[in-house]
Amino acid sequence: MATSGAGERCSSLNGIVSETETKTFTDLPAELLEYILCFPVLKHVDICNVSCSCKRLHDVCHSRGKVWGHQYKLRWPRLQKHYRQNKCCDWLKEYRTRHTVGLQIRRTVVSISKRFFTEVPCVGQVLGDSFAEIESLGAPEHFCEDELLSILNSDKRKSLTLKYYAKKILYFLRQQNILRGLKLFLEQPAERQSALEGAVLVDQYCNPLTDVSLDSISSQLDEITDKVKKMLRIKNPSHPSLSQSQGDCSPVGDFELQRQVVAALNVVLYEQLQYKGNECDYYNPLNSYIHQVLLRRTGIPISLSVLYMTLARKLGVQLEPVNFPNHFLLRWCQQQRGEDIYDFVYIDAFGKGKQLTAKECEYLIGHQVTADYYSAISTTEVLLRMVGNLLNIGKRGEGNEKSYQLLRDSLDLYLTVNPDNVQYLLLQARLYFHLGIWPEKVLDILQHIQALDPSQHGAVGYLVQHTLEHIQHKKHPVEPEVKRRSVPEHVEVQYSIGLIMKHKRSGYNCVIYGWDPKCTMSQEWITTMRVHQLSRGANQPFYNVLVQDGTCRYAAQENLEPHSSPLEIAHPEVGRYFSEFHDSHYNANEELQTRYPEDMEETLGTVQDLYHRPTPSPGQASGHQEGAQIPNGPSQDQKLQDSQENQDAVPL
Repeated sequence: MATSGAGERCSSLNGIVSETETKTFTDLPAELLEYILCFPVLKHVDICNVSCSCKRLHDVCHSRGKVWGHQYKLRWPRLQKHYRQNKCCDWLKEYRTRHTVGLQIRRTVVSISKRFFTEVPCVGQVLGDSFAEIESLGAPEHFCEDELLSILNSDKRKSLTLKYYAKKILYFLRQQNILRGLKLFLEQPAERQSALEGAVLVDQYCNPLTDVSLDSISSQLDEITDKVKKMLRIKNPSHPSLSQSQGDCSPVGDFELQRQVVAALNVVLYEQLQYKGNECDYYNPLNSYIHQVLLRRTGIPISLSVLYMTLARKLGVQLEPVNFPNHFLLRWCQQQRGEDIYDFVYIDAFGKGKQLTAKECEYLIGHQVTADYYSAISTTEVLLRMVGNLLNIGKRGEGNEKSYQLLRDSLDLYLTVNPDNVQYLLLQARLYFHLGIWPEKVLDILQHIQALDPSQHGAVGYLVQHTLEHIQHKKHPVEPEVKRRSVPEHVEVQYSIGLIMKHKRSGYNCVIYGWDPKCTMSQEWITTMRVHQLSRGANQPFYNVLVQDGTCRYAAQENLEPHSSPLEIAHPEVGRYFSEFHDSHYNANEELQTRYPEDMEETLGTVQDLYHRPTPSPGQASGHQEGAQIPNGPSQDQKLQDSQENQDAVPL
């Protein structure tokens, strides 16, 4: 009998010797093969190759098996919350669908870059056809969101343009989901609508990229409720509210027991936790967002009232919202029936829970009001008041991107709750017209206004005429001006796009994203900004700059100087113009380079002269600009090569 070697075996049965067998990888048990094929070093391409090698491995890598499930979870870990544990799923199909959606999302993000650069369309207007194609795949919405988050969470300094548009799309998609939730909320019977849930929906819509949920807000309120119960237990260990579980809000009938709850709530909320009304910064929109009220422990009357009312109801005390002019209040019934305004005590949540009579409420605002203003209002009316506050803040804004976005968001919310409000429909049409976005939607809004109120024909007619002109103008777009530094009339332009600058007078940091050889603003602007006081007045190059504080400005050349220590500019529009921050400057994206084809070469030369000259040896005269940094590191040739490789890797 032959001796078996490694991987060989001899067996004998009834004296008959069997042939020698060779043990291969595929002879391993299926469980062990699955374990090996789930090693993290193996990617989906490796699994595809393995499964094509033989029937045995093809069967091990079947679509509903552990191997493809592992690949799916490894590549898209955020999606695991959407699957039940131990759920039987066609993981290969899920993988293919998610991969296809990812490719389509990236194509969509890249495709809108050129259109956004030449105008400022509404995201919903641009996404129509692209997302119709994605929807035809039958993929769940969270696949799209996951791909957008993957883009946003990639290398912080790179793919800035891709991230810029991914963020806009994610903002839009989340808002659409929240609007659907708000419509479902409004369809509920009035008695089932919660002011807290409505406040959370408003918060979510205005902050769609922030993690705000009703569950998280409710959990924080439960913690406050526990503190109130602890205080209540000290005063009255047998109080009925102490026996109620979280979420149970059986009313406490006895007025004395209600007073004990309100007293304990005031102590916890205003003395222990230090909640207060924001008198110093009243018109900050953060005061209206419930998650910020809980985080900062400060708010305005209506947001603090929603918080106070919700906590009181968790403890068995029923308070009602009162739409008092200029100062939102709560009312607390002191009689069995409560038919007269004097049967109530009015609580000022902004004023640390102070209890007021009807007459004292008038002192609060400085004038008399009719009895109607003391009436309780519905949850829908509470939402309209909250959104109305945000609308007023948006209208008070400085006319920048942030205030316009707040105005658009609050108008969307208000018109979802009250779609036939002519005043705000007209404001929405004027806002879209002013911003030059979505002219087709402007016409739809104007048509709706005309149907609701024919007396508005004057304002409607004016906007219709100019909107039609805008649409006609878009059919014949003007080619953007290309500015070359080499032409004689641009000889005085010293700086180039992508350079990090400092304003000599105002001290702000900024990045250049455009320039003109002479000031191109109106004479009114030149006079208002006192340009004539400059040594060269308007007859010098002016630069479009993105400022660290989020504004866009137009600065004279004599007021700018290269920054001694270049830093990233945290401006929301950086990605619209630049693809990457590269240590000392920004790399222009493809669209901006088309406008300024010779600027990036100039920028690289300036950066080399300012920041990357070799350190002079002792005794040599310093050749670098005073105050400029001279970092150690790779040579400039290597940096340029790395920069080009990194830029080529960005799919723009």
